[in-house]
Amino acid sequence: MGAAKVTAPAVSTVRQFLTGVGLLLRGIGTYARTPRLVLLGILPALITGVFFLAGYATLVYFVGDLAGLVTPFADGWAGWARDLVRVLAAFAFLALGAVLGVLTFTAITLVVGDPFYEEISARVEARYGGVPGEIEVPWLRSLRRSMVDSLRLVTRSVLLGVPLFFAGFIPVLGQFVVPVVAAAVGGWFLALELVGAPFYRRGLRLADRRRVLGENRPVALGFGVAVFCCFLIPLGAILVMPAAVAGAALLARRSLGQSIEEPGRWTERTPIQPTPNAGSGSPDPEA
Repeated sequence: MGAAKVTAPAVSTVRQFLTGVGLLLRGIGTYARTPRLVLLGILPALITGVFFLAGYATLVYFVGDLAGLVTPFADGWAGWARDLVRVLAAFAFLALGAVLGVLTFTAITLVVGDPFYEEISARVEARYGGVPGEIEVPWLRSLRRSMVDSLRLVTRSVLLGVPLFFAGFIPVLGQFVVPVVAAAVGGWFLALELVGAPFYRRGLRLADRRRVLGENRPVALGFGVAVFCCFLIPLGAILVMPAAVAGAALLARRSLGQSIEEPGRWTERTPIQPTPNAGSGSPDPEA
């Protein structure tokens, strides 16, 4: 009898965790079967790719001059020796450019994609019933607020991530326990970050996100850990981010007690009218 009482909450927690994983899968399904969302999702990568290719082409064009600039000591060498050193220097510049491009491509794509991902989130919410009394915030204010909240989340994740990094060197603990804890911590912060747009749409801030997701922690962790694992795949962040944004809209709606069942077929996003009692003075999420 006692064992059953102990097992029931554990089973419930696992079920809620899997529900969170299911929200990501639903987000992937919603995104993948809607061509306009797919277009919005791939535009950031295409835009960033064009700039990166242009930058790398510029590097290729000027790489000979750069090689000569960093090897002035070879000016008096024999022709073959000077050319060999400068060819090696040119290859080093090209390799460095390629490595930096790979390392920064995802981060820059996510920054470029922010307005696109916010639009994906809004369209998904419109599909599931919209946000009564939605609050419109000027773009610059929204950007500043998002950057401040993101900085807070990054700071907290670093403060937790550094001890986990060093704990990874501890035998056994570092190989088995730390990866699980790291996935849970990373998943939690990803969930907090990804639900930002739906919460801002309702005039809610970071403290509200922590409180609401904290009340639905197993579901939030299931969603966040699933996203975290997808992001570990090379270029996974670019491929999964649009679908994760769609899933995060569902997570926010579920956590706030709103419907995540489609009332009808897909329709274009239309402006959401405020509720009759909302009045003309909508609250400012900056307040």
